[in-house]
Amino acid sequence: MSRPRLLFISPRFLFPMNEGGKIRTANILKQMKGGVFEVVFASPAPATIGSFQDDIGSICDEFLSWPVHRATRLRRIAALFDSVPVAASTDRSAAGRAVISRALEQKPDVVLVDFPHAAVLLPQKPLPAAVIFTHNVEAEIFERHAKLAKGLMRQVWQSQSRKMRRFEGDALRRFDSVIAVSKRDGKALTELYDLPCVEVIDTGVDLDFYADSPPIAPPAPDAGTIVFTGAMDWRANIDGIEYLMDEVWPLVLQGRPRANAVIVGRNPPPDLVTTAKERGLAWEFTGFVDDIRPFVAAGHVYVIPLRVGSGTRIKAFEAMAMGRPVVSTTIGVEGLDVRDEEHLLLADSAPAFASAILRLFDESGLGDRLAGAARARVEERFSWSHVARQFEAICQRALERRRG
Repeated sequence: MSRPRLLFISPRFLFPMNEGGKIRTANILKQMKGGVFEVVFASPAPATIGSFQDDIGSICDEFLSWPVHRATRLRRIAALFDSVPVAASTDRSAAGRAVISRALEQKPDVVLVDFPHAAVLLPQKPLPAAVIFTHNVEAEIFERHAKLAKGLMRQVWQSQSRKMRRFEGDALRRFDSVIAVSKRDGKALTELYDLPCVEVIDTGVDLDFYADSPPIAPPAPDAGTIVFTGAMDWRANIDGIEYLMDEVWPLVLQGRPRANAVIVGRNPPPDLVTTAKERGLAWEFTGFVDDIRPFVAAGHVYVIPLRVGSGTRIKAFEAMAMGRPVVSTTIGVEGLDVRDEEHLLLADSAPAFASAILRLFDESGLGDRLAGAARARVEERFSWSHVARQFEAICQRALERRRG
């Protein structure tokens, strides 16, 4: 018998896998390939698509696409006045809607949409068995930005959060099942939007790729290296690094005057790089790198200083899989099944964050204990194959409910 067809619609091309959402989706699809479903993947595609043919073949049985149109700054400003949030407005695409409409005419058994804002690509007519994959509680991200912003930007974030709450709720209620990436997100989505069926998957990590790295020598008494990885054109990451630089780092330097930081990620804001230089900080902004592992392996402490976000941060599990001790805010590991003082150190104020970094610089035994427990934790249940089976089962249940 032929396998049921799964039409998987994404608002973004998944390669290169340089963002948390792309990493999560691509790894799940890789593990689903050849399984219960015949996977048809639909997304925008860049002009350089020819160099990604092997990658595309690893995630799906058939690929449908339309041209990528990058949202210009002018378009994003204009989108502020749209009735839907900017993320949804800039994902609108007549070409994309045409591709999806033709794909739906082929009567797939299950339609799966990646991120709520991709719902703008769907026609208004009824769907077959339909599932939506939420990597975050989107409205929550905007609300957290609004709390931290000042002046005009606070008004902008408040407006966007109201639009996102309306849009997200309307989008999610179209689907038979909503997938959340943590129990915490699942509960929040259920309560916020009165959803009848929210199911939860774990966050995964590639345990072979992010192999346990050998410990490095303890830092000199006045030194030590911290590492952060993440796209530096993402507002939440920028805010976190500004917080680290402005409020945490002066306290670290009081105990370790030659400490240094390595910030790994594409497109760091020029003004942030300039500020670090003007202050004479031993900070390196790498920009885009093909492989983050050498940088993580060379660090004494991996930091997640995030104050804004939702969903779960894959970067935490990547560092833990590599055997590096982690210091994070509570938001930085929100939704992950890890515990303070057992798998990592949690710190939600600048003095506490600096103290945790210095503590790991000073106590190599503590770092080894935390790193060992964290690696064991991710090995226990957070492989991508395990997560993909959860994902696949949710899609099967949605199909079975629709078939009665």
